[in-house]
Amino acid sequence: MPRHRNVPPAMFLLLLLLLSLFLLAFYSLILSRSAVSSSPADLRFRPLNLSASFNHVIREDTHLLTHRTRLVTSIPGSLDSFSVLLPNWEVLVLVYDETPLTSTPADGGLYCLFPRNETSPANFSGVLPFSGALTFKCLLPNRNRRLDPFRQPVLARLPDKDPNVTPASPVLPRWDFLAYECFSTETDVVVFVKGVNNRQGINKYPEEFSCVFGDDINNAVRTAVTSSKQEVFRCHHPKTASAAERTKISIEIQSDQKLLVPSVAYYTPPPTPRRTPSNPKPKSLLCATTMVHNVAKFLREWVMYYSGIGVDKFILYDNDSDDDLERLIEELNEGDYNIERIFWVWPKTQEAGFSHSAVYFKDSCSWMMYVDVDEFVFSPSWLNNSSRPSKTMLKSLISTASDQSTGQVSIKCNDFGPSEQKIHPETGVIQGYNCRRQAEERHKSIILLDAVDHSLLNVIHHFDLNDSYYNSKVLPPEAAVINHYKYQAWPEFTTKFRRRVSAFVADWRTNVNPTSKDRTPGLGFQPIKPDRWEQMFCDVRDERLKLLTRKWFGSETPEGFKMAWQL
Repeated sequence: MPRHRNVPPAMFLLLLLLLSLFLLAFYSLILSRSAVSSSPADLRFRPLNLSASFNHVIREDTHLLTHRTRLVTSIPGSLDSFSVLLPNWEVLVLVYDETPLTSTPADGGLYCLFPRNETSPANFSGVLPFSGALTFKCLLPNRNRRLDPFRQPVLARLPDKDPNVTPASPVLPRWDFLAYECFSTETDVVVFVKGVNNRQGINKYPEEFSCVFGDDINNAVRTAVTSSKQEVFRCHHPKTASAAERTKISIEIQSDQKLLVPSVAYYTPPPTPRRTPSNPKPKSLLCATTMVHNVAKFLREWVMYYSGIGVDKFILYDNDSDDDLERLIEELNEGDYNIERIFWVWPKTQEAGFSHSAVYFKDSCSWMMYVDVDEFVFSPSWLNNSSRPSKTMLKSLISTASDQSTGQVSIKCNDFGPSEQKIHPETGVIQGYNCRRQAEERHKSIILLDAVDHSLLNVIHHFDLNDSYYNSKVLPPEAAVINHYKYQAWPEFTTKFRRRVSAFVADWRTNVNPTSKDRTPGLGFQPIKPDRWEQMFCDVRDERLKLLTRKWFGSETPEGFKMAWQL
């Protein structure tokens, strides 16, 4: 039998060291892959670490700002900017209007320059309507995703040699703990802040906050917060403010350390008292508002239908569409339609956008209808009594002078399924989808803007009202219903549900709230098409609105029968 030899101690230690190095490298690889493949939920700011991890960001340390100035000016063609980390590793870069550009923003040629000599192209997104900031987006490069904390990029033309972007660049704040928008009414300031009131129905008291005006925390002006609901904070105007200077505004949390929320929002003084013009533009009786992303293929049908039955003005909060939506809006406005687009780049802020619209458009709209572009209101009574649409139809559903106390009219929804469709139907959603679920689901609302509560609180398209004067009424289904084309052909459905816009609705890939009505029955948490998707959610064949719109908007053409939105 062979004899076993003892392994020398030095050799044993060398083997042990090599094994340790191998395990360390393998573990590091796992961590880096995990970092690169993190879901949006993994990028969320953790409130437990507020004081520990963010104080050096929100205090805007003078040393860091001085270094930032040196850093920017040391790179040829660089622009003074501020950046925020969005979901899916996107970085939003804001450049304010006093920063000169040598070319049109949409022309391209700009890059985000990161530490570790990494770069990524910066694509122009749009202009924020209230601060005037130009916005660009770029991706956080892979190696920068392993930094702790992440660092802001420099926006510049790509230099001939490697830029001197060092790890001492300012920390990159995250999108879900941020004061992101602000505007002034005649009586107060409305500030939109993400990451403070995080849970639906649970809002902190206004006394726990102050509004802070100015970049210098020690010398900033503070005013009392009067309302704190969801992402909307209202506070008093400062007694002194210069209309000539931009003033940053944020919310300070009155904890032991007086935590200031990072901000990209800027305050403007209240509007001066307006003179009544000699020929004032009439206030629209009924407007419609929705938040959209890449809905160009649906918009024409939605606008033509609702304009025909009584909507005077459409307001679209555009959540960074890239499907030529702006050109389509311009084309429709050249006709008989009135569409206003608000560039609203902030992710998962539907409730805040609706709150914004309720106060911002109060002077131009009396009633506001909140429905999505896949939702269509109709009354079954129109089937037998109307040979063509009328602009009085929707207005007959809302309060008249004889019912001054009604401030909100709610209409129940019928959810339609794929109805055997595999792709988006050319004739539009009303003609293409004709089979729905039996049970009526949630409701959507038409609101008298004067009746909206001061807090601007809203949940699933309906608002809290000033209940001292106003109440809500729910219409019976024989008076009106909403056809909600919710479960469409699989390619359309996956696009919609990968981008949930509500602040309080989880991404469908996040394993939470499995029984929520916002979940799709039978789908689970993965975007995997069920075997019988085309036949799902089909309890009742309902062609009432299909037949009605075919009569109202259809016509024979040399190419065959067409709907008006196909022409």
